[in-house]
Amino acid sequence: MDKMDVDQPEQDIDEGQYSRQIYAIGLDAMKKMAVSNVLIIGLKGIGIELAKNVVLAGVKSVTIYDPEPAQIADLSSQFFLTEDNVGQRRDLASLPKLAELNQYTPVSVLEGELTLDRLDAFHVVVSTSQTYHRAAEINDYTHARNIKFVHVDTRGLAAVAFCDFGPAFEVIDNDGEQPLHGMVAAIDTDKDGLVTCLDETRHGLSDGDYVSFDEIVGMEGLNGCAPRKVTTKGPYTFQIGDTTSLGTYVRGGLFKQVKVPTTHAFKPLSATLKNPEFVYSDFAKFDSPVSLHAGFVALSEFIAEHGRVPIPRNEEDATEIVAKARAFAATMDGAPEINDKTVKTFAYGAAGDLSPVAAVLGGFAAQEVLKACSGKFTPLKQYLYFDAFEALPQSYSLTQTKCAMRGTRYDGQIAVFGSDFHHRLQETRAFLVGSGAIGCEMLKNWALMGLGSHGDGHIFVTDMDTIEKSNLNRQFLFRSWDIGKLKSATAAGAVKAMNPAINLTTFTDRVGEETEQQFNDAFWEGLDLVTNALDNVEARKYVDRRCVFYKKPLLESGTLGTKGNTQVVLPHKTESYASSHDPPEKSIPICTLKNFPNQIEHTIQWARDQFEGLFRQPAENVNLYLTQAGYVEQTLRGNSARDTFLSIKEYLVDKRPHTYEDCIRWARLKFEENFVNNIKQLLYNFPKDQVTSTGQMFWSGPKRAPEVLEFDRTNQLHYDFVLHGAHLYAFNFGIKATADAAVHEATLDAMVVPVFTPRDGVKIQVNEAEAAAAAQQGGASGGDEAEDVVAALPKPSELVGVRLSPADFEKDDDSNHHIDFIAACSNLRASNYNIPVADRNQTKFIAGKIIPAIATTTALVTGLVCLELYKLLDNNKPLDAFKNGFINLALPFFGFSEPIAAPKLTYGAGHEWTLWDRFEVPNYTLQELLDHFERDHKLEITMMSSGKSMLYSFFMAANKVAARRKAKISAIIEEVTKAPIPAHVKSVVVEVCANNVEDGEDVEVPYILVRL
Repeated sequence: MDKMDVDQPEQDIDEGQYSRQIYAIGLDAMKKMAVSNVLIIGLKGIGIELAKNVVLAGVKSVTIYDPEPAQIADLSSQFFLTEDNVGQRRDLASLPKLAELNQYTPVSVLEGELTLDRLDAFHVVVSTSQTYHRAAEINDYTHARNIKFVHVDTRGLAAVAFCDFGPAFEVIDNDGEQPLHGMVAAIDTDKDGLVTCLDETRHGLSDGDYVSFDEIVGMEGLNGCAPRKVTTKGPYTFQIGDTTSLGTYVRGGLFKQVKVPTTHAFKPLSATLKNPEFVYSDFAKFDSPVSLHAGFVALSEFIAEHGRVPIPRNEEDATEIVAKARAFAATMDGAPEINDKTVKTFAYGAAGDLSPVAAVLGGFAAQEVLKACSGKFTPLKQYLYFDAFEALPQSYSLTQTKCAMRGTRYDGQIAVFGSDFHHRLQETRAFLVGSGAIGCEMLKNWALMGLGSHGDGHIFVTDMDTIEKSNLNRQFLFRSWDIGKLKSATAAGAVKAMNPAINLTTFTDRVGEETEQQFNDAFWEGLDLVTNALDNVEARKYVDRRCVFYKKPLLESGTLGTKGNTQVVLPHKTESYASSHDPPEKSIPICTLKNFPNQIEHTIQWARDQFEGLFRQPAENVNLYLTQAGYVEQTLRGNSARDTFLSIKEYLVDKRPHTYEDCIRWARLKFEENFVNNIKQLLYNFPKDQVTSTGQMFWSGPKRAPEVLEFDRTNQLHYDFVLHGAHLYAFNFGIKATADAAVHEATLDAMVVPVFTPRDGVKIQVNEAEAAAAAQQGGASGGDEAEDVVAALPKPSELVGVRLSPADFEKDDDSNHHIDFIAACSNLRASNYNIPVADRNQTKFIAGKIIPAIATTTALVTGLVCLELYKLLDNNKPLDAFKNGFINLALPFFGFSEPIAAPKLTYGAGHEWTLWDRFEVPNYTLQELLDHFERDHKLEITMMSSGKSMLYSFFMAANKVAARRKAKISAIIEEVTKAPIPAHVKSVVVEVCANNVEDGEDVEVPYILVRL
C-alpha cells in the first residue's frame, strides 16, 4: 500500500450523494477527507460502528484489521455479522457489507501480521477494543511519525475515547458556524477603536474573534485589512485596536468574522495516563472521568493477568478491579480520590457489549477521525469518558446467574441487564415513526437489542417516502440499487437480515388525522412506547398529541449538522414535546426583498419567489381557470384577483409561446425587466445622491445603491439566466427545449429589445408600513379592473384539452433547471446591488432550506435515545434517572439535563392536574354531563366545544339549549357538524370552560373524554 499523499490532485466530490454532509462540514473538508487513508483495528461492535460512519463520510480508503474469529456474542452489537459468520475472521466476514456502503470509499482487509511499520501507509490509525497497553504501543509509534491516532473502547454501559493528533495539529475552523457579519454605524479614532453596529443589531462576537472590514467611507485603511482581534464591550459594540492612523470614519461599512486557524498540541497515550486531560460528557457526574480512567487502566491490567474480562456481576473480579484502580490512582498526578461504587459498577458490566453505547462512541469517535483528516472542528483534548449506569434496571434482578453468558447473540446485553430485563425488551411493542436517517439507526439498534423479538413483542414502522440518492450518505440501510423503493419496507428487510427473530410490521402511511382509522385506538393502546424519527415539527407535534392522549411514552430526537438533541416524554411526569417551542424563523421584510437587498440570502429568497411566480403559480392558475367551475367568481372575491387574471392572460394569450425560440425571447425580456428596467425605475425614483428629510443619504446603511446591468450573452451568468429560464418556460407549455448554444445565440442576436424609459408617478415602498398599506389598498380596489381582464380571456370551452405543467420545486434533481435558474437569478440580483455572489451549493442550501446532516451525529443521537429506552422499560424509574441531551460534535460538547416536569394546575379544593389528566365520562346527555360535573367536581360548565364546533354555552338561545339537554353528546356533535361520527372513533374530546361552584371564579380544567 502506498503512503498517503495529501497533496495529490483534488478529488471530485459527488454532490448528489454528499450534499447534506457538505452543508454540515464544507466542501474543502470533504476534499481533504477524500485523500485520507484510514486504518481501523478491531471490528467488534464499536469498531464496525465507527467504520460504517467513516466509510459513509467518504474518506479515500478504509482498511480494516481484526483477524480474531467472530463469536456469537459479537452479534449483540456487530450488525454486519450473522450467525453464519461465527468462527470466521471478523474483518473478512464484515468486509462485503462494509464495502457496499459507499462506492467512492474502497474498503480492504489488512492481510498478514500488523507490525508497527505497516502503520506508515495511513493518515489516521484507529484502535478499538484494545487494552491500554496495546493502544499505547501503537500510539507511541504513530506519534513519532505524526500519524493521527484515535483510541475508543466500550465496556458495558461505559466507554472511552482518546485522541492524539500530534504535537502541532492545525484546526482551520473551530466550530463550523457561519462567520458572523453585520453593518457598521460608527468607528472611533482611538488606540482602542470602538465599532458600533447599525440600528443596535447584536454582533454576536466573542473576545478573541477576528474581523475584517469592507465598504467603509472615511476610514478606508480598514477596508481589506488584515483580520483584527476583537474585544467585546457590549452586545452592539466591540473594539478592534488602534485606529488612530486610519483617518476619520464618515459612513457605511461591513464587518465579517474571519476564521483564523489555531494550533493544538497533543501528547501520546503513554505520556497522559497519569495526568489525563478530560472533556466531560456529563457535568452531573463530575467525579466519574477520573474513576472510569482508573477503572479502564485496571481492566487492562486484569485482562493482561487473567486473559479474560471480569465475569459479569462476579464480586471477586469486581473487587480486584477496584483494588487495581485505587492502586493506579495513587500513582496519578495529585493522587485523586476515585469512587469505588463507580469502578465496581463498571467492573460488574465490563464483559457487556451494547449496541447503543457503541452507537454513541462510534458516532463520536468517527467524527474525531474526520477532524483528523480535514482539520475541520475542534478535536477532543484528549480523553472523553462516558457512562450510562443510571440505565441499569432497579426493578429486575441483577445477579451473577441472571447476567451469565448463555451462548446467544444477546449475551453482550444480558451481561449488563440480566436475563429478566432482556426478556422484557423482547416483549416490547414499539412504534417508530419515520425510517430515514434516525429511523435506520434506530431499527439497527432495536434489532441488535432484540426489541420486539419474542411473544407479543413487535416493532411497527411507517414512512411514506421513497429512497433518494442524497439519502445514501447517512441512511445506511439503503444502497444505490434501492433508490426509488419505499423506505419503510427496505429498512425492515435490512434489519430482518441482521436479526431474523424480530417481529416487524411496516406501513407506508403518514401518521396524521387522515390515517386515524388505520392508526386507531386499538393500535395506540397496544403500544408500550413511541419513537419519533421525523424531519418536520408539525408531524412531531401530531405524534406528541397522540402520545399524550393515549398516555404513551415518547422518545424524541433530532439533528442539525454536528448538533443533536434528545427528549424523553413520560406520561404523568414530564412536559410534552409541544410544551416548548423554538423561536419563529426570522422573515425578510418585503421592502428589503423587493427593492433593498443587502445580503445574498435576500437575493436568493427573491429568486426563489421569482421561480414560484413565473413557473409554478401562473401555470396552476391557468389550469384552475380551465378546469374548475366557479373559479372566476371565487377568485374575484379575493385580494389579488386582478394580478391573478393578468398572469392567466399573459400565459394563455399575450406571452403564450409556440416554439422554443419564443421561450428564449421571453426569458431575455425577463432579464431586461428584472435587472435593467426595474433598477432604472428605482434609481429614477431615488437617485444615488438623494438625501432624506433628516439630511442623511438615502442610499446608506442597509440600503445599497444598485447598478443597472447590460445584457451580454457572452457573460455566462447572463446566458445561464436565459438558458434555464427558457427551459422552465418551455416545460410549462410542453415545448421541447434544446441546450444547443447556436439556437440560443442566434435567437438572442436577432432580438430587438425595447428601450425602457422610467415613468413619473410610480410608487415604490421604502419601509414595511408603506408595503403593508400598499397591499391593503391593492386588496380593496381593482374589482372592476379584474372583471375587465376576465372579459378578455378566452373561454375555457374554447381551450378544451389545454393544460400547463407547473414546475413544482425540487432541489435534488440536478437536471430540472430549478436550482440553476434560482442561482443565476439570485446572482444577477446580487450583481445589481454589489453583493458577493453565491455558488450553486450555497444557493441550493438556502433556497432548498436544506437541513445539514452527517451520519456521525445521527448514530450518536440514536444511541442516546436507546439508552433512554432501556430506562423506560424499568418500572417506575425516578425522573432524575432520565436525561434530555444536547450534543455538538464540532466542539465537542455533551450536555444533559433532567426532563422538565409537567407543570401542575389546580381547580376546586386543591385538585391538581397536568396536561396528562382528563375527565373520562360515558356518552351522557348534555344535562347528565352538566349535573355530573356540578355534583362530583363542584364545577359549573359555562361553555363546551368539540373541535371547531360549539356544543353548549351559557349565552346560547334557550330553546336550543333546552333541545340539547336531552340529547347525547355524540348526537349533539353530529347535529352541529352535520356529519356522522366515523365508525372507528371510540371516543371524542370535549373542551370546556368552567367556574368553581363555591365562588364562581373561572378555572382552567382538563378536557373531557367522552367514551362512545
